[in-house]
Amino acid sequence: MTASPERRFWLLALLSAAVSALVTACKTAPEEPPRAPSQPESPVVGPAASLGVARSSASVSSRAYRKDGASHIYALNADRVYKGKMPPMLYAVGVLNVEIDRTGRVTRLDWMRAPKHAPEVIAEIERTIRQASPFPAPTRLGKVVYTDTWLWHKSGKFQLDTLTEGQD
Repeated sequence: MTASPERRFWLLALLSAAVSALVTACKTAPEEPPRAPSQPESPVVGPAASLGVARSSASVSSRAYRKDGASHIYALNADRVYKGKMPPMLYAVGVLNVEIDRTGRVTRLDWMRAPKHAPEVIAEIERTIRQASPFPAPTRLGKVVYTDTWLWHKSGKFQLDTLTEGQD
């Protein structure tokens, strides 16, 4: 699997933008207005809530939304993303449909090709996706079902086919 020079350019541009946004977010603490005592706490929990990544997506197709979903997962799991080209032999490969409602919440996961020889990978991928909720809200689509392929290295690091750096 070799990425074309144009695809490689856009992947690097997207990754650079995500890293820049993350670094910028880490440098400046947001100023929070004082809460009124009657105002309820945010129902969002987990890493997505702490990073404030519940933004919206202007994608007009599930294929376009797939990039937003992959970028969202990468931003929340930067330390778990395999850097560089993946080796020729991977520990596991899984193909998964993810259903996102109009607010960005994960409503359903449906395996198209589960790595049944590695049930721990299946569980970890599902946990990773659920903890990444809320995803960018698919404002133009209402709700979306997108498909991505998880490329899993034996170290426990991964790449998503949508943003892969290729394979040796």
